[in-house]
Amino acid sequence: MTSLYKNTKIISCLVNPKWFKFLQLVALFFLVNFNSFATEYYFHPRLGNDQNTGKSRDQAFKSLKKVASLDLKGGDKLLLAGGEIFYETLDLTGKNGSVENPILIDSYYEPLSQEGKKSQIDAKGLENGILIKNSNYISVKNLKITAAGFDDSSPTGTMRIGVLISVTKDLNARGIILEKLEIEDVFYENKGFQRGKDEVRSANGTQKYGWGIRLLNSTESGMIEEVKILDCRISNLSHTGIKLTGGSNQGIRNVTISRNTVSKTGGPGIQMSGVKFVYVSENEVTYSGSNDDSRKWGRGSGLWTWGSSMVLIEKNKFMYANGPGDSAGAHIDFNCDNIVLQYNLSAYNAGGFCEILGNNYNCAYRYNISINDGFREKGKSGAFQEGKVFWLSGYQGNQKARKGPVNSYFYNNTIFVNEKHVSKIAIDNRSRGVLIANNIFHLMGGASLVEGDQYKPDDGESRQVIDVIFENNLFLKNGIWPSSAAILENKSLIGNASFSNPGGLALEDYIPLNKELVQQGITIPFIPNDDFGLMEGLNLTKDILGNQIFGTPSIGAIQVKEIQ
Repeated sequence: MTSLYKNTKIISCLVNPKWFKFLQLVALFFLVNFNSFATEYYFHPRLGNDQNTGKSRDQAFKSLKKVASLDLKGGDKLLLAGGEIFYETLDLTGKNGSVENPILIDSYYEPLSQEGKKSQIDAKGLENGILIKNSNYISVKNLKITAAGFDDSSPTGTMRIGVLISVTKDLNARGIILEKLEIEDVFYENKGFQRGKDEVRSANGTQKYGWGIRLLNSTESGMIEEVKILDCRISNLSHTGIKLTGGSNQGIRNVTISRNTVSKTGGPGIQMSGVKFVYVSENEVTYSGSNDDSRKWGRGSGLWTWGSSMVLIEKNKFMYANGPGDSAGAHIDFNCDNIVLQYNLSAYNAGGFCEILGNNYNCAYRYNISINDGFREKGKSGAFQEGKVFWLSGYQGNQKARKGPVNSYFYNNTIFVNEKHVSKIAIDNRSRGVLIANNIFHLMGGASLVEGDQYKPDDGESRQVIDVIFENNLFLKNGIWPSSAAILENKSLIGNASFSNPGGLALEDYIPLNKELVQQGITIPFIPNDDFGLMEGLNLTKDILGNQIFGTPSIGAIQVKEIQ
């Protein structure tokens, strides 16, 4: 009874408004005073001295190597002189901030109140520009990183990476933020290096390359999680711009990749393997698979996933992907589930628009706009695959029989291809569960079927694709869908949506003017024998322009207002 009485008194104090306000003030006092104990360390590569305290601009350290000896704690800052160049790696191994007070790495400027040029790390000949290993709650922002080849001495490592976040122990590394970084000119080899002609045909490249940002989990039970990559600019490197490798246990989770620009990468713009719960939004990826430098791989989709789960890819632009194989705007490689691409613009990508490979479950392309995708022709300029506007493939590696994909949803997309190109379509007869509805297929050059175009071709057996809904799509004219395809269209509409500016690159260019025709959409149902559907449900409340969808959706990616 005494104990209960005491607890009752404590509770009554806590709920008393005066006591609650007092406790708020106490918490604020401790928070302010904690931050006052945090330390700012300054670094200047020309004017600094490693014998200094580092605690003021006048007492700046010279070398980033001093970071290893600093006992960093939450709230501490590493401030690098803006407009200066550090020819070394910033190594943040085993450094830990906290949720409320991460360790911050940033540029500082003269005067401090005025932003100028970012501080630059030149990692030429070194493995990493910034290494964040087995660390927690670190925020890096406003830095520039380059790493082009090597000098006379031998280069270190087997890769060249702008920023590497890694875990090598069975622990959780979390709370890393990369923001407003500029990463460019990242190459392992020196200019003039020539790759063999067969290198581009290998699955991901076999030689040494440069990468922009990499997340790498090399453990069985460790985890990288709660990472944000925001507002970064990545350009001109020999392989992938942003690459996540989480392993078979999907050891990279809860990642946000938003508002970045990725351009002229020799490989993919963004690629993720072995990840779960990733959000990719409002990025602009252009010229992936670039071959304008002989050190580049020369092949890559704007984005692709492998062995991954629960990834939402929305409101991005994927444009001008190049390469003799793959190189779609964004594609879903094998062994994935619940990958959803919505509200994206895909344009002039050699490999195509929709690509879903084998052993994938409940993946979708919906409310996207595709412009002149899939123009690559097999046999021309070294191409070993046709470009395809729509491709379902059962391929899941050379060592396994073809399988699926299973429950593929493809609806409310607007697909425009001009009269210069015949659109190619490929459907593996092992596909199971397919919904194709409410799409606009504005294929001015017609379409043809592609067979036997994978690394391990179809066996040619006659096999019926089951659990199919293929209806209520708008085709520009009769006979566009190949009559020998594994699935055949049903209840289609024929006519011209009359886009406001066909061939343009703005979303608004594909607002249909033929409103009466495109108002005949249907509510999207579940595929037969699929009880799960998609993330966020099947029927969205907004279109690609953010217009509200009331009642039955229109056909295509843009909802039109009802005719009064």
